[in-house]
Amino acid sequence: MAVVSKALPVSMAWLRSRAVPLWLVAGLSAALTGVVRLVGFGQTPDVFGDEVYYWHIGHSVESGGFPRYKGGLFFLHPPGYFYLEGGWEKLFGAHADVISGVHQMRLLNAVLAMITAAVLVFLITRVTRSVPAAVAVSLVFAFDPFILRLNDRVLIETSMMLWVLLGYLVLLPLTESDKRPRARGRAVAGGLLFGLAILTKDVASLITVLPLVAAALFTWRSRRSLPLLAAAAATVPYAVYVAVVAAAGHFDELWAVKTHGIRRLLGQVQETGFNAAGAPPLSQRVTEELSNFGGTYVLLALGPLAVIPLLRRGGRAQRLLGLWYLSAGIALAYAVTKGTLEEQALYMLLVPTIVVVALAGVRLWEGRAGRRALRAGIARTTTVLVLAAALAASGFTYAQTRTTPDDGYPQLRQYMLDHVPEGSRVISTSGSVDLVLEDRYRVGRWRTPQDRARMRAAYVVATWRLIDQGYSPFTQRQARDLTRQGDLLFSFHGRTYGTVSVYRLPVPPVSHAAGAGGGGG
Repeated sequence: MAVVSKALPVSMAWLRSRAVPLWLVAGLSAALTGVVRLVGFGQTPDVFGDEVYYWHIGHSVESGGFPRYKGGLFFLHPPGYFYLEGGWEKLFGAHADVISGVHQMRLLNAVLAMITAAVLVFLITRVTRSVPAAVAVSLVFAFDPFILRLNDRVLIETSMMLWVLLGYLVLLPLTESDKRPRARGRAVAGGLLFGLAILTKDVASLITVLPLVAAALFTWRSRRSLPLLAAAAATVPYAVYVAVVAAAGHFDELWAVKTHGIRRLLGQVQETGFNAAGAPPLSQRVTEELSNFGGTYVLLALGPLAVIPLLRRGGRAQRLLGLWYLSAGIALAYAVTKGTLEEQALYMLLVPTIVVVALAGVRLWEGRAGRRALRAGIARTTTVLVLAAALAASGFTYAQTRTTPDDGYPQLRQYMLDHVPEGSRVISTSGSVDLVLEDRYRVGRWRTPQDRARMRAAYVVATWRLIDQGYSPFTQRQARDLTRQGDLLFSFHGRTYGTVSVYRLPVPPVSHAAGAGGGGG
C-alpha cells in the first residue's frame, strides 16, 4: 500500500520515478554494500572473541550433525547460522588457522549483508513506491558505522535480520488486499522465513511473532487468520529442531541450556553485557562512542518520532512495520533496564528504525497540496538535511576506520607463531587472547612467582584497553606489576583493544614453586 494517495503534486513526481529498473537498483545497492565491507578486509576491525567461538561451532557442522564446541554439544543458540557456516566451508574449503577461518566467515557475512541491502530496496519500494527512498535506505545501511561494525564480524545477527526482512517482504502484499490469490500460502511462506530467523537466534521471535499477533489484534481488521497463520508457521522450524534434538536423546541438555538462556534474557542471571557486575556502564560506552556513532544515535532518536504517525494514520503495511519497530524497541528497552544487554542487540532495533524513518520521511516529502507551503518546505528540507548529515557522519567515520589498521590480534598471533615456540606457557590477560592463541600455546592466569615457576611461564600478553575497562581477570595494578618485570617484545595500538603487547618475563627459580597452590591454567 502506498503511503499517500496516488495523486501527487507535479513537483513530487520524481519521487516515484522508475527510470532505472528496480532489480538494477537493488543489485547496485548490494554491490556497493559489498565493496564498502571489503575495503580494508583483514586489517579492520580486529578479531572479536565471539567470532572465534562461532567459527569453531560452524566448523563443527561442516560434515553434519549437531553444533559442537570443544567436543561438547552447543545449544545456547539455535543452529541456523552455524549450518550456513558449514555450507560455506563446503563450498570454499575449510581453514585450520583461527584468523583465516574467521576471515572466511566474515566473507559469508559480507554476502549476507549484500543480500540484506537488496531486500531493503525491494521492501521500501513496495511500501512507499519511492525508488529514491529505497536508495537512501540502502546508502544508510551500507555506511552506518554500527551496522558496519556488526556486519564486519562473524556474528549471528546479520543472518537473523536477513530472514526477518525476507519474511516481511513476502507478507507485505497481504496488507494490500485480503483477497489476493494464494493468500494463505503467502502467509505460510512469510511465517516460515520468520521461523528461519528464530532458528538462527531465539530472540527473533520478539520481532516476528509478536508483531504478527499484535497486528491481528489491533490493525488487521479483516481476515485476522492470515497474520495468525503466519505466526503459527513461524514456530514450525524451531519445533522441528526441538523434535530432532529430543529424538536424538539430548532434550534434557537443550532444556537446561535454554532455561538458563531465558534467565539471562530476563536479567535473572547477569554473566555478560553492560548490566553484568564489573562491566562499565552503558552511559560511559555511549559517550565514548559518540564520535563514531553520532549519526547512528540521531537515527535512533528519530525512530520514536517516525513511528507514531505510522501507527496512528498509516495503512496496514505501515502499521505492521511500525509494530515491528515497536517490538524491537520494547525488547531493547527491557534489556537496557533489566535484561542482559549486549552491544549487538542494538542491530535488532537499528534496522527497523531505518525503515520507519524512511516511511515517515516519504510521508513528509509527499505533503498534500492543502498543507501550508512553508510547513511542507521545512519538512522536506529537514528530511534532506538529516539524511545528508547522517551520511556525512557515517562517511567520515568510515574513512577514518578504513584507513587505519586495526588488526592487533592477527599481528599478535603471527608474531607469536614466528618468535615463540609452540606449546609455550603464556600468561593471558583476557579471554579473547585465549581464543586466538589456545590452539598453539598453553594459556593461563599465572600471576604469582610460585605459579610462574611451576608452569615455567615466560610470556605475557596484555590487552590494555580490556584491562583498563575491567574486562580482564587482572586488575590494572596486577597487570602493570607483572609486565614491569619483563621486556617488551611486541606492541600494536588499535581502535578495538587499545595497545596489545607481548612481554618476556624472567622465570622465577623453581624453589619458589615449593608448596604453592595452583594459579589456574
